[in-house]
Amino acid sequence: MNVREALDYIHAVSWKGSRPGLSRITSLMHLLGNPQNKLRFVHVAGTNGKGSFCAMLSSVLTQAGYKTGLFTSPYVVKFNDRMRIDGKDISDEALAKMITEIKPFCDQLEDAPTEFELITAAAFLYFIKNHCDIVVLEAGMGGRLDSTNVISPPVLSVITEIAMDHMTVLGDTIEKIAFEKAGIIKNRSAVLYGGENDEAWGVIREKALSCQVPYARVKYESLHVLSSGLHGCVFSFGGFSPISISLAGMYQPKNACVVLQAIELLRERGLSIPWEAIAQGMVRAKWPARFEILWEDPLVIFDGGHNLQGVTACADSIRHYFGSKKVLVFCGVMKDKAYDEMIHIISPLCEAVFTVKPNNPRALPAHVLARAYQRTGIPARAFETVYEGLQFALMQAKEKNLPLVALGSLYMYEEFKAVLDSLVH
Repeated sequence: MNVREALDYIHAVSWKGSRPGLSRITSLMHLLGNPQNKLRFVHVAGTNGKGSFCAMLSSVLTQAGYKTGLFTSPYVVKFNDRMRIDGKDISDEALAKMITEIKPFCDQLEDAPTEFELITAAAFLYFIKNHCDIVVLEAGMGGRLDSTNVISPPVLSVITEIAMDHMTVLGDTIEKIAFEKAGIIKNRSAVLYGGENDEAWGVIREKALSCQVPYARVKYESLHVLSSGLHGCVFSFGGFSPISISLAGMYQPKNACVVLQAIELLRERGLSIPWEAIAQGMVRAKWPARFEILWEDPLVIFDGGHNLQGVTACADSIRHYFGSKKVLVFCGVMKDKAYDEMIHIISPLCEAVFTVKPNNPRALPAHVLARAYQRTGIPARAFETVYEGLQFALMQAKEKNLPLVALGSLYMYEEFKAVLDSLVH
């Protein structure tokens, strides 16, 4: 099986959609010899901040000399970036090899695995075959019934900020969503909560107590941002100072604080992570599509904020970096998101909006999104393709000397970046 055939096989099961539950992944891992039980994990759940946290922590662990696996979702640029070792994506050849090995076992299961379960199994197999010392494992949706939760107790369970998202699956209150996220907490582990929602913390703390495991909550009172710009910031937190990160966005220092407190807990649990590895790992960490500068003239920024909390964080960053200056917004969203509320948050910062329909079956038509913006009094224009929309938006950004901020969906990033490259080079 080559990589094209492997990807075709993976996507062929996508019609099954998201079906929470651990029975299928448990059966599949049993047939594969349960490779996940031979790995050490930092298991990460949460609504926002998971990806940035995983990128920074895995970078630090690599700098500390650990062979570090990283599993994230969804992919941002290329399918292969879902599973990495020491910052390098799985190769096409290795991906094809993992799927070739797994396929016969998937085919013999009466209840076939979903696409995400298949990918999770491939990642576990890849990490064990390459002798990873530790794996930073991001849950896909929720936690309790997520396929990544098939693992044995991790070294550390981390739950980042919790907000209202995926409510049809996870529940319609913060407490219900927190309950699902807290499902990754297991006996013989430790728990860190990086969020600021007290209701969520109550649920997480109760789960940690029931499992009789140590737990902690990040306290941001000791965070002091020393300098900040579009190319990162310098800050101090607790006993860590100074810490430099290259990730932009006013939300990233808080994400970094969660990483630093996680490092303290990992040290307590036997990992050797020297100061030099922390400093180098934090500043070298990269994570695409989070207030990422893609072009300087005109200034083009992509932010993958796709829920209310994410869009609010993006709006806060726009205000911080640009003050009273308005921005141009390039936008595409999924129709199951609370896009009217997102528009209410972002529209006061907009000079004009250019809408498109991301390449996803759940995407909202561009003209529907444009009309929603127009109802707030913002000039908005819908485009048939990303190419047409971005070509026009870049022209407007140059003429008006305004930043262009793309947001609304990570599913738009790959095409947006490719089109931008073709237009500016």
